[in-house]
Amino acid sequence: MGIVAGLDSSPDFTRIVVCDTDTGSVLRQGYAPHPVEGADDTRPSDVDPQVWLLSLGEAAGGGLLEGVQAIGVSSQANAVVPLDTQGGTVRPAMVGGDKRAQVAAADLTDALGGREAWSQAVGSVPTAAQAVTKLRWLQRSEPDNALRTAGLMQAHDWLVWQLLGRPARRTTDRGGASGTGYWSAATGAYRPDLVELALGHQVMLPEVIGPAEAAGTTPEGLLISAGTGETMAAAFGLGVGFGDAVVSLGASGSVMAVHPEPLHDATGMITSLADATGMHLPVVTTLNAVRALRGTAELLGLPDLEALSDLAMKSTPGAHGLVLLPYLEGERTPHLPHTAGTLAGLRREAMRPEHLARAAFEGMLCGLADALDVLRGRGVEVRRIFLLGPAAELPAVQAAAPALFGARVVVPQPADYAAIGAARQAAWALGVSQGTLDPRTPPPWQGAAGQVLDPGDDLAVGQAVRQQFVSVREQTHPGAFRQ
Repeated sequence: MGIVAGLDSSPDFTRIVVCDTDTGSVLRQGYAPHPVEGADDTRPSDVDPQVWLLSLGEAAGGGLLEGVQAIGVSSQANAVVPLDTQGGTVRPAMVGGDKRAQVAAADLTDALGGREAWSQAVGSVPTAAQAVTKLRWLQRSEPDNALRTAGLMQAHDWLVWQLLGRPARRTTDRGGASGTGYWSAATGAYRPDLVELALGHQVMLPEVIGPAEAAGTTPEGLLISAGTGETMAAAFGLGVGFGDAVVSLGASGSVMAVHPEPLHDATGMITSLADATGMHLPVVTTLNAVRALRGTAELLGLPDLEALSDLAMKSTPGAHGLVLLPYLEGERTPHLPHTAGTLAGLRREAMRPEHLARAAFEGMLCGLADALDVLRGRGVEVRRIFLLGPAAELPAVQAAAPALFGARVVVPQPADYAAIGAARQAAWALGVSQGTLDPRTPPPWQGAAGQVLDPGDDLAVGQAVRQQFVSVREQTHPGAFRQ
């Protein structure tokens, strides 16, 4: 038996799990908040990377890493660290869905020739969150800092580099690279011309290493694996395989699934990422998920989502004919950036609070079912769905999701699956280095367990509700999915 650790450096905290290499059992855990105030839309867009190290050190205190042979690193997606010629930070890291870069995203999209040109080039269309878009913003808003930028790293790259003592070799993994907007999962290569298009000049980019490769070994003999982004690590920790999809309920929503090949999507709705195992991870994002529930709760004067769920359960499937298109912030799936939400089916008997509450849950889930259908329409098989996020525990979500999605739904037991995925990657790299594991086959850790929900007899009713949603969507936005 060996011992490995996985650390997840999220926007708000660092969590570390120490695991058995053979079974994946969590032996001990550590946690520390990041010394950064704010959350969601109030969270700072600029963060000194040193806070990630301070939090890591605090989380690992008390001998947590004693006996550990290898460490894997997972970190927040879309955090870009610009470095100067000496490896120092040019400015604080630009993190998260940085709204400052929205104009830059549209500018970049046009500069290459539109959404289809970007999708063909790197499998995704620029968004405000991506590294390539932040580089464009940097070049336009802070030209002196842009000129000083000689190298780029993402959050997990930078942490791995620091743990190894800042060696000359800088590395990243396929998963993290695929989210930058200047690396293609289809070709497995960078597009330096897109970096130059965004930043105005070429820079040093990390070497992309394989899923089971080690980034290096510390002087003390501690192996550090490649690391990866939070999304890829969470999928790896959950044990997602072919036939599985993951639906994540945040303020916005996302749907992803492991697939054997990259998917090119001319509409730009699919972001073609790479996963942490050598496969591909197509992702479809909706701009409106839990934010639609929160807006409805506020409208009805309810204190929280639990109260909204309780109220929705007093209604029935179909919400007495009420249909909510939850496009409150515009929408990305379908591509309707300037639209608004729609409430249809208003009749006197339907104008009750419980029916509006039910329509909000059904509208959110139908929007995510649309995203699932985008993947299904490109040949991605979906037999089982992992439903993530605190809202997944709400009775109104669990009552409606299996029938609306048309598949078995698993609500996993609470755990830091990103940290577990990072630990699994560390165990894989350690096993390969010792000759006990095949670099093509990750360690056979048991996947996530949780509550299993089947559509059962509700499937026909759920599909009727879904069809009503589609009918309203087509009447309101005809051809939205045929752009």
